[in-house]
Amino acid sequence: MQIRKILVAVDFSEPSRRALEDAIALAKTWDAELHLLHCYQIRPEAIDLYGIAVPETLDHDIRQAGLRKLGEWREKARAEGVAVEEHITPRLPGEEIPALAKKLGADLVVMGTRGHSGFKHALLGSVAERTLRESPCPMWVVR
Repeated sequence: MQIRKILVAVDFSEPSRRALEDAIALAKTWDAELHLLHCYQIRPEAIDLYGIAVPETLDHDIRQAGLRKLGEWREKARAEGVAVEEHITPRLPGEEIPALAKKLGADLVVMGTRGHSGFKHALLGSVAERTLRESPCPMWVVR
């Protein structure tokens, strides 16, 4: 199996940082390119319930902050000699990760997981689980 494109889903958490490190090592081994994906979440409908006005610039501001952070992670990969592109979206990660993997023709998806169990897992679900069910290619999940 030849690995040419690796999609790395990042949320800037510690498991996500470890996933990036693994993805960089894999990319160097296979001379593959990385595609970093960050899905930022804005839920104005939840804020509206409190009667609070959502600033018109909220989406823009969060997107720009995400792009800055994504740029830092991109530069980490580039410093290791890995070709990398970045992608950012407000879509849900469980939907966007498999969709982008398919669009890119990714050979591998790499992502971190916090490993919630019990009540937290039932309440929050697992992005890794949802992605695994829909992924068009193998996944490398880092805890």
